[in-house]
Amino acid sequence: MAFAVARTRDEAQLYLELHPCPDCGSDEADWEQSLVRVNGELHSQYAAVCPGCSAEREYLFGLPEHETPVHGWPTFGGPEPSEILDAGQWLDVADRAASDVPTDPAEAGKVLAVAYAAVVEVIKFVPAGRDAVPEDEFWTPEGQAVLAAEPGRFRLERLLIARDTYQELGSDIGDTGAR
Repeated sequence: MAFAVARTRDEAQLYLELHPCPDCGSDEADWEQSLVRVNGELHSQYAAVCPGCSAEREYLFGLPEHETPVHGWPTFGGPEPSEILDAGQWLDVADRAASDVPTDPAEAGKVLAVAYAAVVEVIKFVPAGRDAVPEDEFWTPEGQAVLAAEPGRFRLERLLIARDTYQELGSDIGDTGAR
């Protein structure tokens, strides 16, 4: 059985944040990460007990073939698109981060770094020579809803403008960690 690959710890942690407890809706959990063997292959396991309802929670992810170099924070992945979050989910992460930029410059820089990195992740879904994210790169109801709300936002030209804007805003504030 193959599991979707979490390319980095930052990507896995974001996935966990976006998936609250199915029993009580709590998004709080003290996740413990470990390596486990499933059918003879190593996988990354995240396990926690929900503080809201005591449900045991577990997620298994495949391991990337190659280690993703870490360049600043956050590092969600290498050059390949995500297998655990779709293009719409990534743009939603960017939107939520950018809509809640704190006034403290250090914290603002961190939030803008997340927005920037999330848009970079969306861009990875645009195939070479194409000008937009293909519809089949929206495989979750959440991602499909973001696409349906404003499909033009997934055109490469608009994504590049959003990426550059978040990077510029972060640079104006200070070091965002953005690359």
